Amino acid sequence: MNLFKKESMKLEKILNISVDCVVFGYDINSKSLNVLLIKRYLESKGDVLVDDYVLTGYHVYTHETLDDTATRVLKELTGLTNQYKKQFKAFGNPDRLTSEKDLLWIENEEFHSRTITVAYYFLLNTEDVSLEDNKNNAKWFPLKDLPDIGFDHKKIIKEAHEDLKIKCLAEPIIFELLPDKFTINDVQDLYESILGIEIDNRNFRRKLINKKYIIPLNEKQVGVSKKPSQLYMFSKDIYEKMFEKNYLINI
Repeated sequence: MNLFKKESMKLEKILNISVDCVVFGYDINSKSLNVLLIKRYLESKGDVLVDDYVLTGYHVYTHETLDDTATRVLKELTGLTNQYKKQFKAFGNPDRLTSEKDLLWIENEEFHSRTITVAYYFLLNTEDVSLEDNKNNAKWFPLKDLPDIGFDHKKIIKEAHEDLKIKCLAEPIIFELLPDKFTINDVQDLYESILGIEIDNRNFRRKLINKKYIIPLNEKQVGVSKKPSQLYMFSKDIYEKMFEKNYLINI
């Protein structure tokens, strides 16, 4: 078998299995939990047939694991690798791709109308992603102000968010969304953004600074108009050494 045939087999798609990725990013300035979406646009003879946004996803190649596909999709979208990811659910409802716009899109793509997708979510800091000249016209949208979304991707986003809310209370995954150095208020703002609740500031601060894996730094904020706050960092090594199966924070 020659090299060309080997490469052709390597990139063979499984046309009815895909991976869709919910990319969550936190904007520390606007205190907003955001989702990264790509433009879906189709026109014919000057008529716009489809104009909305969808999650980033792709078919699984025959040589790939599902994790491989998710990692590839994120890298192609953001250039990033080694980000926190979680596979949280498979979506295989027979009518999940049967709206008029979805059928029009499928007709113009190498796509199977009965496609099962395995969904992942990723956590990252929005500042780590440059969207200039992004070939997919990717854009961040606040989770609470999403645009018109195609396929069943709004449902996928909602279920990813629900999983994130549970997960962030059991494990310190929110630090994947923050810069390496942060304030206590940054952590509280992020929890409030994810959970959609208000948290008592004094109680939260006391609990957080007592965690041995939250390390105070000999640094304060710079370039702020108000009194600069103490900066902290999260130590994954310390957390893993002292880890117990309990909640990170009781809110």
